[in-house]
Amino acid sequence: MLVYRIVHKKYAYSLSVSGFEGRWNKFGKLVLYTSENLAGALLENMIYRVGNGFNSEYKTMVIYYPDESFEQINVLDLPKDWRKEESYHHCQKIGDTWYDERRSLCLRVPSSVLPENHNIIFNTTHPEFQKVKLIDVLDYEPDERLEKLLKKYR
Repeated sequence: MLVYRIVHKKYAYSLSVSGFEGRWNKFGKLVLYTSENLAGALLENMIYRVGNGFNSEYKTMVIYYPDESFEQINVLDLPKDWRKEESYHHCQKIGDTWYDERRSLCLRVPSSVLPENHNIIFNTTHPEFQKVKLIDVLDYEPDERLEKLLKKYR
């Protein structure tokens, strides 16, 4: 199965991770966030860039993984306010337990930007992570109207 990630070009050529805190992990957990489709990756990128990063400095990573090793979190199993920043602790508890127990290579979670879409989070310390492969790095050429729209709300 293929997943996508839009990142600054200096990070686009390896599957390295920072260990920074995210919605589904606390600081120090070595997870790799990706999206099931390119549109989802774009939405996730837009939320964090706020008008910066819609240029040639960014690349699209195309990543392959064997899709038999994943666990899924359903939106109906989450608290009603799970998408709010102050509710990160609910999602982090779920993600950290999954990470620490190494139950599967991937955790499929609803996107907080658009819950009908899904993100795939990889546990880079899982033994099966060696099967995950960066298969392509594509130029990222967004429509300039997106950048104008986001800069308007900066």
